[in-house]
Amino acid sequence: MTESEKPNAYAPINCDRYSEYEVAILHRQKLRLRWHDANVHYDQIVLPTDLRTLNHEEFLICRGDHGETLKIRLDHIQKMEPG
Repeated sequence: MTESEKPNAYAPINCDRYSEYEVAILHRQKLRLRWHDANVHYDQIVLPTDLRTLNHEEFLICRGDHGETLKIRLDHIQKMEPG
């Protein structure tokens, strides 16, 4: 089974979308994100702080509503809009 055939394999996101995350980080712009993780769906306003690559997967690092640090895999984000 190849890496892309694995059920939870990372699917790279569009470069334009990645750039939108970078701009939001630079401008300290809050975002409203909808994403899923382990069959749980989230809809939250976050403050993005960084983008990281770990084990060939890309993540948005951000602060949640209550100041908690979140690490959201980019291909799990279903919707993004200004918060």
